[in-house]
Amino acid sequence: MAITDWPIDERPREKLLQRGASALSDAELLAIFLRTGVRGKTAVDLARELIQTFGSLRGLFEASQAHFCQAHGLGDAKYVQLQAVLEMSKRYLYESLERGEPLSDPNAVRFYLKARLRDYRHEVFCCLFLDTRHRVIQFDELFQGTIDSANVYPREVVKRALHYNAAAVIFAHNHPSGIAEPSTADERITQKLKEALGLIEVRVLDHFVVGEQVISMAERGLI
Repeated sequence: MAITDWPIDERPREKLLQRGASALSDAELLAIFLRTGVRGKTAVDLARELIQTFGSLRGLFEASQAHFCQAHGLGDAKYVQLQAVLEMSKRYLYESLERGEPLSDPNAVRFYLKARLRDYRHEVFCCLFLDTRHRVIQFDELFQGTIDSANVYPREVVKRALHYNAAAVIFAHNHPSGIAEPSTADERITQKLKEALGLIEVRVLDHFVVGEQVISMAERGLI
């Protein structure tokens, strides 16, 4: 049965308009993105099959172009569309931090950092540079590789903070393993950075570790 033959309140598009996007399942949301199914399958059927094949929506989103395009009903055009949607989502989240208001919602920071960092297959160390009112000046990816004192250079962070005339910073890095628990190395480099930035009166507000969850080292009392 075609989706157009379903009751109106069960059709994904109409359901979204009536009840909002949060009321839809993962398969229904993906079906709207796909727009059409394939022979013998509705868009919702195809969406369910894809989620099962890739394990989850995230598995689909993280798939390489080659792997993505091998799936029935997908191809280069859909891959390009999906990458554009994902990038727009990241930019939307960043703009929500850039609106000139002081950072007052830790969850907004968490959402942005998770969207930005969780899909990297290697560790990336980043910094949000803030002004005296804790408004975002700039977000920079500073270092790549294992996060320890050998690969994160306090001198470079200090130079960048001076460049932006920052008054405070928030650090973040990801754990590709998905386990967001701060390590001893994370604690050690955070303390070194705090000491170095303290010499130029720049405050370290937090250091987030991004995995399946986003853990605040400040909330853990580690800063």
